[in-house]
Amino acid sequence: MAAVPVGPPVRRIRPWPLGTALALTAGATTVLLLAGTQWLNHPAVQAWRTVCLAITVQALPFLLLGTALSGAINAFVPADLFTRVLPKRPALAVPVAGVAGAVLPGCECASVPVASSLIRRGVTPAAAFAFLLSAPAINPVVLTATAVAFPGNPAMVAARLLASLATAAVMGWLWLWLGKEEWLRPLLRHRHTGHRHGHSRWTEFRLGFQHDFLHAGGFLVLGAMAAATFNVTVPGSVLDAFSGSPWLSVLFLAALAVLLAVCSEADAFVAASLTGFSPTARLAFLVVGPMVDLKLIALQAGTFGRAFAWRFSTATTVVAVAASVLIGGALL
Repeated sequence: MAAVPVGPPVRRIRPWPLGTALALTAGATTVLLLAGTQWLNHPAVQAWRTVCLAITVQALPFLLLGTALSGAINAFVPADLFTRVLPKRPALAVPVAGVAGAVLPGCECASVPVASSLIRRGVTPAAAFAFLLSAPAINPVVLTATAVAFPGNPAMVAARLLASLATAAVMGWLWLWLGKEEWLRPLLRHRHTGHRHGHSRWTEFRLGFQHDFLHAGGFLVLGAMAAATFNVTVPGSVLDAFSGSPWLSVLFLAALAVLLAVCSEADAFVAASLTGFSPTARLAFLVVGPMVDLKLIALQAGTFGRAFAWRFSTATTVVAVAASVLIGGALL
């Protein structure tokens, strides 16, 4: 009798990141209440609460979109579709996947679960990571918002497009050269083939969506809390101290993009408001932010693993800053 093929194990729902975030929030609230309700009305506490909620609420719809797309890909899309569409050679699949990022009108929160799903479906991780980086930076919504924020300055839109694509492609090629699959979570190494015969596609969609949303949602809240803490504790005078130096201003705005964790649909308006900084420094803010910020690092750590997240985020920051300086210096 022929052996019945055994499908991949069902993913268990482990919502500990969301539980951790809720526990931290509840603990902080309890401390404030025990210290006296007047602390809740303190301007710093109100600002922290506002920023934290703003980042979470701003990113939540796109996280829902991304996890829904991830679940739909796993349950309904044929397993070999992406491997048939992308070039067979990984070195060529990387730039193609980077350009394909333009079709997803979402932010970085949506691209993480989609990239994870692509890897599980057999797409080379290098191409999936190129998509992950380019999707939140070059989609039509982001480029339109950039054009509105910088009226009469199409060079800024072009510079953002080119620098983001260059960063995504270089990072994909770097993964082909230096990346190791043991840095990824074991679940991603098994090349999950999606729908299993005899199982309901809608049930698989529901379970996949539930797992991804609970897992990524907790890290989103943690990242939003960290970004809100930075917003409240760092005075505005620090911004003025760095704006006078061309090189320090680029590095400072790149670091600021990581810490502020502004959604890519809104970051152009923040960059446009930083009038004391050079165009190249503001370009670095626009290129680094959608690829590396606190909430995105947290999402990557929860999805791909911490060993991957710190290596990938560090290398991405360096490449993004270099691309911004080179392309910004030529176009701006």
